[in-house]
Parts: sequence; structure tokens; C-alpha cells
Amino acid sequence: MVAVAATEFVRNFAHYKNEAQREPVAITSHGRTEAYFISAAEYEFVQRVLRESRKPYHPNELPLHLKEGIADAKMDSRHDHLNSLLDD
Repeated sequence: MVAVAATEFVRNFAHYKNEAQREPVAITSHGRTEAYFISAAEYEFVQRVLRESRKPYHPNELPLHLKEGIADAKMDSRHDHLNSLLDD
């Protein structure tokens, strides 16, 4: 990933616009990343992933990878005491 100071990004926008077609460009200010410049295709991909990750499912409709993830999930041992709350 390319990192560039905001002032450099503004001065050479055309260059970084082309660079963003290949990889994200991190825009920094005072040594901190403030934003990312990405291609339209990358943006659409991120938006699609976010939409799909927020989709509600009926349990019968869950994709296999989510069913397996739920089945394999383990609670941290620090929370073992909560199991006693399920006992009658």
C-alpha cells in the first residue's frame, strides 16, 4: 500500500488516482493515516461485503460457512461461570 502526505496527494492527484487503480493509497496528515483513496471497483467490493455481512438470515437459510462458524465457536474460559446460569 502506498502512503502519501495529504499535500503531496493534492499536488499529484492524477498520479495517485492511477495508483489507486492498483492498490489503496493511504493519505496521511502529521504522520497519521487520515483517509484511504481506493478505486471504484474496490469501493463497490467493500460496499457489497458490508451489505452481505448485515443481511439477516432465517436459521434455515444460513450459508454453510456461517453454520460451521457457529458450530465451531467456543466461549473464552473466563466466562465459564455463565454456564451455571443455564442450570436449573
